[in-house]
Formats: sequence, C-alpha cells, structure tokens
Amino acid sequence: MTAPLALLDAASLYFRSFFALPESLTAPDGTPVNAVRGFADTLARILTDRRPERLVACLDADWRPQFRVDLLPSYKAHRVAEPGAAGGPDAEEVPDALSPQVPIILELLEAVGLATAEAAGYEADDVIGTLTARERANPVEVITGDRDLFQLVRTEPTPVSVIYVGKGWAKAEVLGPADIAARYGVPEEIAGPAYADMAALRGDPSDGLPGVAGIGEKTAAKLITEYGSLAALVEAARAERPALPLRTRTRINEAADYLLVAPDVVRVAADAPVTMSRPDDRVPAAVADRERVVELGRKWNLGGSVDRLLEALAR
Repeated sequence: MTAPLALLDAASLYFRSFFALPESLTAPDGTPVNAVRGFADTLARILTDRRPERLVACLDADWRPQFRVDLLPSYKAHRVAEPGAAGGPDAEEVPDALSPQVPIILELLEAVGLATAEAAGYEADDVIGTLTARERANPVEVITGDRDLFQLVRTEPTPVSVIYVGKGWAKAEVLGPADIAARYGVPEEIAGPAYADMAALRGDPSDGLPGVAGIGEKTAAKLITEYGSLAALVEAARAERPALPLRTRTRINEAADYLLVAPDVVRVAADAPVTMSRPDDRVPAAVADRERVVELGRKWNLGGSVDRLLEALAR
C-alpha cells in the first residue's frame, strides 16, 4: 500500500506536549522547552511508527475565525482572554510558558525540512480538511487530539483515518469509518459527515456549541442514523412528522436558529486558501540543514529529543 500523507494538528500536539512534560525542562536562558521536546519526540515517533511518505504540520492562522463567530457568537467565546490580558481581547488563553516555544518548534520544522501549512482566517482543522479534500494520491492519516476531526474519515477517493492521541502517542488509536461507526453508532458509509451532524446536534461546551437541549450523544447518533442527515431531521421536525416523537420535534424546532448555522460552524472547510511553507511536502531523504538543527538543540537544550528526530529522519 502507498505510504500515507500525515497531516499533523500541530497546535493540538504541542499543547498536549506542554501539559505532559514538566516546565522544569528549560534552555540555558531559562526558557521552558517542554513543549518543544515533547513535540519533537512525538514527531520522531510518527516518522518511525507510521513511515509517512509525505507530512504537513498544519497551523492555526486564526484559532477563532470571524466567519464562525458571525454565525455563532458563542463559538469559543469562553476561551477569549479578558480585555487587558496579554495578547489583547481576541487572544486565546495560551499558557505564558508555551507561547515562546511555538517559534522554536516552527524553526525546528523548517531546519529539518518538513512542510508547514496555514490559511489566513482559518483554523488548523480547516487546513487539514482542505488538504484532505484535495488528496487523490496517498491515504491520509490525520494526527490529532481533537475529536472534531473524526468527521474527515472516509474510504474514497483515498482512505482517510484519524490517529487520535488524546491519551498520548503510546495509546494512540487509529480510527477509520468502521471504527467511528462502531464507537458512535452512526452509519459506516457516511461515518464522517454523520459524526459532524451528530456533533452539531449534541453540542460541545468546549467550543461554545450549545447543541439542542435534552439531546445527548446517543440520541443524536440515533436520530442522524434514522434520518440520514441533520438537514433531513430538521425538515422532519418542521413538517411535524408523527414518526418523530413530539418532545423531540419540539426541542429541534425550538433550536431552529442554532441548527440553521451549526453545520457551517462544525464542519471543517474543504476550500480554505492554504499556503505551504515549501512546495514539496515529501518527508526529506536527508535533513535540510543538519548544522542548524544541531545548533537549535544546543541553544535550547533539546537533548535527546533532537537526536531521536534526526535518527527518525535517517531511517
């Protein structure tokens, strides 16, 4: 089988690295480097265990895109820093010790010769969604700790699976359409879109999505399975079809304004204006700038993490 295209949800991975490793891991100048070390180690494991032919680290150009806020003002509103806080009123609450580590991670990726991608006005999820939608050559492996990206699983035109690292790489789960269908009770043949519809109906407090009152995950999955899509379910409720219980019809109709916009908030974009850091996303046969990588390791006290990354790239 053709080796995969690995699409990394970079922010998800370095956030998890930051919280998994102690802040006592520092550079000589005292800068914490726990996220850098953890990210480099995760990247080495991805290269070694999954052996991708191509790899793109996907970045957030805008963690709270205006088009989603315009549709649903509550979208990620609770994550906005208080006015006057570092980063301003529209800044996400990123730990102070993490912020200075992100440029180091990006510099390391550039030095080893791995591609990054972002899209102005869009989240990393949208970059991943767009690159996935475009792919016609390689199977795709989306590597993330965010369940929102379960909506991307598919079998055609190239298979897409999600490697979910919510419990760390050692407990990573490889999930395709059959796995999402089995876990959430949605139809396998439409597992990706059905997951997105279920998520919109269920809601997600962590993203400021209220969902429909009284409808939890199991009920949402059952309704989407029965009606085939959120749009068909909403139409059934609007038409007062008796097959749909009165209480459920009432709840869905009461949430009509939310359900009108929720799909466009929940679904990742397939047409974001993605820009790449380099034209070739293939995993390089040789490190782009070994001296620079070694210097970054020395300057930031990255220790064995850089050695393991170099070893993984040499395989």
